[in-house]
This record gives sequence, C-alpha cells and structure tokens, in this order.
Amino acid sequence: MTFLPIVTRELRVASRRRGTYWSRCLIAALAIGGGFLVYLANDGQAPHEIGQALFYVVAGGAFIYCLFAGVRSTADCISEEKREGTLGLLFLTDLKGYDVVGGKLVATSLNAFYGLLSILPVLAIPLLMGGVTNGEFWRMALVLANTFFFSLATGMFMSAISKSPRAGMAATFLFLLAATLGLPLLVATFPFLDESRNLSHVFQLLNPVCSGICVPDLVFQARSGDFWWSAGIIHTGAWLFLALASVIVPRSWQDHSPGAGAGRWRERWRRWNFGNDIERAEFRRRLLGVNPFFWLAGRARLKPVWVWSALAFLACLWTWGALDNGHSWNDAGVFIPTAIILNCLLKLWIASEAGNRLGQDRKIGALELLLSTPLGVRDIIRGQLLALRRQFLGPTLVVMLVEFIFLLASLKNVGSNAGDVPALVAWWAGVNVMLVADMIALSVVAMWVGLSTRNPNRTTSIVVIRVLALPLLVSAVILIFTGVFVSASNIPFNPDWKFFLALWLLPGAFADAFFGLRAWRGLREDFREVAAQRFAPRPTLWQRLFGPGAAAAPRSGV
Repeated sequence: MTFLPIVTRELRVASRRRGTYWSRCLIAALAIGGGFLVYLANDGQAPHEIGQALFYVVAGGAFIYCLFAGVRSTADCISEEKREGTLGLLFLTDLKGYDVVGGKLVATSLNAFYGLLSILPVLAIPLLMGGVTNGEFWRMALVLANTFFFSLATGMFMSAISKSPRAGMAATFLFLLAATLGLPLLVATFPFLDESRNLSHVFQLLNPVCSGICVPDLVFQARSGDFWWSAGIIHTGAWLFLALASVIVPRSWQDHSPGAGAGRWRERWRRWNFGNDIERAEFRRRLLGVNPFFWLAGRARLKPVWVWSALAFLACLWTWGALDNGHSWNDAGVFIPTAIILNCLLKLWIASEAGNRLGQDRKIGALELLLSTPLGVRDIIRGQLLALRRQFLGPTLVVMLVEFIFLLASLKNVGSNAGDVPALVAWWAGVNVMLVADMIALSVVAMWVGLSTRNPNRTTSIVVIRVLALPLLVSAVILIFTGVFVSASNIPFNPDWKFFLALWLLPGAFADAFFGLRAWRGLREDFREVAAQRFAPRPTLWQRLFGPGAAAAPRSGV
C-alpha cells in the first residue's frame, strides 16, 4: 500500500487546479507591490537602508500571513467531513488517522504553502541591495516556515475536536492570538511573572514572535539559544497537535449518546442560549409576529450577550490601565487605539455574523425550502437585518457614546491650541460616520457573499478584503505616490489635516457605496436564483473579489 495515499492523490489533484498557480501568482504580485511601495517610501536613502526596510516590511506581512494560515486553511477541514457524514467512510478502508490528517493537511494548505514560497524571492531581494546577510535571510525563512506549519497544525487539531466551522476557526484564531499577544500581556499584567525571570523567559520561548525577534545578526549573536529553543518548541508543538489530531480523528466521527453529565450540561446550555419552554414560546410568538426569519436568525438570545460581554471585558482592561497609569491615560495616544480596537471588533464581528445564516442554510438546502413557502425574499432579507440590529445596535450606540466622550476629553486637553479643535471634531466625527457606514456595508455584502459563495466559511475574509482592507491599500498607495511625485517635482506641498482626513474617508466611503449597492442589488434581484443553485459553477477570481458575488450561475434554463 502506498504510504500516505491521500497525500499522493491530493498532490495530483492540486497539480491540475488552476487555483494552485493563480494563488501563488497573486500573492507574489502583492509582495512585489508592497515591496515597490516600500522602495518608493524610502526613495533617496542608501541602498542598504532601503534593503533593510524592504526586508522587515515584507517579512512582517509574511509572518502575519503564516500565523493565521491555519484559520483559513485547516480549521474546518475535518469538522466539515463530520458534518457531512463522510469522515466515517474513510475508515471503512485501511486508512489510519495519520493518513486522513496528512491528506487533509496537504489538500487544504497546498495553495497557502505555494503562496509562502512565492514570497521568499521577494524577501531575498534585499540581499542584492545590502543591509541583510545570508544568515538573516535563512533564519527568517525558517521562522516563516515554522510559524506556517504551527498554524496549520493548530487548525488541524481544533478541527478534529470541533464540529462547528465557526467554533473551529474561532478557537484556532484565539489560540494563535493568545500565543503571540496573550503571553506578553499576561507577563505585563502580573508583576510577579515579570519578576520571575525563569517563568518570564519560558513564556517568551513559547511565543512564535520570539524567534523572529532574534533574526537580526546582532540579536542572534547575543540570543542564539533563544532563537533555536523557541523554534524547536514551536516545531515540536506543531507535531504534537498533528499527533493528537491523528489519535482523535478515528474516534470523533461516531455519534455517541451523551452521558448523564454531558446531557445535563447540554440541556443547561440550551436553556441559557434559548431560554426555557415558557420563555422560548413567548419569544417565538413575539418575533414571529414581526418576521418569521427574524425569529429563525435571532432566536439564540446569547448572541447579543456575547457582544456586550466582549465590550465589558475591554472596559475592565481600559479601567485597569487608567487606574494604573493615572493622568497619563487621559491622552489621545490612548483614545485613538481604543477607538480603533472597539470599531474593529464590531466590524469584524458583524462581517462574521451577517452572512453565516444565509450561507449555511443555502449549503444544506434549507434556504431553498424556505423559498417554497409564502415567505418572500424581502421577508428573509428584512428578518436577517432585524436579527443583526438586535445583536449589534445597542453595542454600536455605546461605542459611539464612548467615542463622543473621547472627543470631549480631547477638546478639554487642547488648552490654548484652539486651531486643533476643528481637526479633532472632524476626525472623531469621521470615526463615527465610518463605523456606521462600514457596518451597514459589511452587513449587506456579507449577506450576499454568504449566499453566493461556494464555501460560506470564507465569507468573512472576502468581505473584510472588499470593504475594509482594499480602501486602506488604496489610501496607502495614493499617499506614497503623492509623496514621491512631490519630492521628484519639487512642488511645494504641505498637506494639512483635511488632506489626510479625505484620504482616509473617501476610499472607505467609495468602497462602502460600490460594494454595498452591488450586493444590495444582488440580494433584491437574484436572491431566489442564487439560493436555488447550490451547485453553481465556481466563480472566477475577479468575480470572487470584485463581482456582486454572482457566483452568479448562468440564467439560461432557469
């Protein structure tokens, strides 16, 4: 029998897929474009300084790409087989757990791995420019490959122990985030951990960032042991996750009757999430009177509670920082990052939530059944929007109130600089306007993408790229090219705060309007057609990124 037969098959299948080649071309193009922008931004400096800036900027972006590769690639690969009931069929053969885990690992991560390989040549360009040595390049390549492998293994393990796609992806994301940011925050929060050098040092070695910090020659000469120990621990942890997944997978596909204790906890969770029989009946009667799909999408009463809990947790952290730092906490350097964190939390959450119900219902065919009832398309859209309003309206208003308080505090700190008042008012007003505009656009675009895309689990990433990431990229490109043009032409140009505010607001507003209106038109005109075509042809890359979603299957014969 061929060793790892699933891996062999998946490699052959991947070699015939167009996406295998286009994905690495796209990632390489992004790396080249980012490097070109770095070069323009540092034009006029010495070549070795440009090389250093290019190396570390590209390496930083590649590290983030590798760190969260498992969230997109492997966090749902095994749990999807569980939901569809096909995992058990694999074990009717002579396949072992490691065969399935290895095959799934290769099948789901091959495109991402090719993307990483396409970044390395761009990362090697600074070698020709000077400022980066061979040792630094190869150490960084090792760090990226090691982090990539660790992320994939983490996603594989989380997928093996979960059944819900969102649970697996969320657990993978939170674990990786805790490993990189949580451990340093833990050391900073508890002084006794910082004072204990041995324990603090262990936490540093468990962080994937540690080996990346030790890449420069000067740091490596002083901390070579930390580099190798951290890389070894991360690599060993990845193999441990894969070994655990290989043991769990053959035992996780069966449907077991829950024990008495598990049954009680499941019942308690159901009561907490949906209420008891009386509460469910009252809630159902009230929501059905408004909109039937509103009840279907919003019957889990804990969804708003989770958003409020996240805001309460951040409020506790902020209050602790204020008590610990005193008057220095009352500063724009604290207000602005806090506002960014709050806004990003709400935007990413609504992007994840808005398209989930429609995407999953379409995938299993439930949406097609709903459309065979007197329930119309407008009723479904309105019900989903009402569910989102129930979950996010209150937290959004509270965040806007907090940011208004930050504005008042900033105005109080202005003092004699009265000329800064219009800039502060305009900036904080823009923050609130973009929060509302982005959340509306994210809601509509996520609903349409979740409805029309083949894999609903990728809805969030597609929506975030369209509505949030693309405007920031456009703003950065405009800013860099403006600076290069001004410096090359010797034209006197001193942009004030109005220029930078417009540079931030206009691309975001255009993206919200463009993608939001196209998605809204698709929902109103093509909802029934797309919902009924569960096995539509795969859309092109351009359609997935910039089209109204229309995975739009051909209309002929419908």
